[in-house]
Amino acid sequence: MSTASELLRLLQLTNASLPIGAFSYSEGIETLVDAGRIKTPDSLQTWLADGLTLGAVRIEAAVMLRARQAALADDAPAVRSWNDWLGASRETRELYDQSVQMGRSLLRLLASLPPGVPPWAEAWTDPCHFPIAFGLAAAVWEIEAPTAALGYLQSWAANLVSAAVRLVPLGHTDGQRVLAGLAGTIETAAESVLAMADDDLAGSNWGLALASMSHETLYCRLFRS
Repeated sequence: MSTASELLRLLQLTNASLPIGAFSYSEGIETLVDAGRIKTPDSLQTWLADGLTLGAVRIEAAVMLRARQAALADDAPAVRSWNDWLGASRETRELYDQSVQMGRSLLRLLASLPPGVPPWAEAWTDPCHFPIAFGLAAAVWEIEAPTAALGYLQSWAANLVSAAVRLVPLGHTDGQRVLAGLAGTIETAAESVLAMADDDLAGSNWGLALASMSHETLYCRLFRS
């Protein structure tokens, strides 16, 4: 962490109270709880660790860093290209809608906070996916790439732990134990994201895709994904 101001900006960007709607998504965890696949802290930690090691969140973080770099260079065509790439990679409508809704909300929030967004930002892509908006935020708020990668992955894990606390249900202390147990995995995942070449942007995401496909047919749903 290079400066206190960078840390403060990161904490604001990854805070659970950020008004982008992340709390309303479980990314398939609601399906897995309903099916009895996730019912203990250990099973939750295993699912999240697998996602950080093999799943889509690593790819999202890698694309986020590419969007950050493109934004720093005022390269709007590159931002649009990576945004289109992300849209094509969403396996289900729920995952696509989540990414777009959170991205739109974050972009709107950034426009109302100093220093704003580049003048071309609102025209760069519509709809805007969340990793792209996060990368733009990291660029305009001067958050370095390693810090941005750690923040993106940790906030993803924290949001899903919060969803599981409500769904399983787990006690809040158990939820925090799970999050603490993921620290090493998050650090390793961030290091791998920083080293990824474009040809390495692939993962094993079929478990999440199947859980997401099944979610829309659940009899009772608390979450939007």
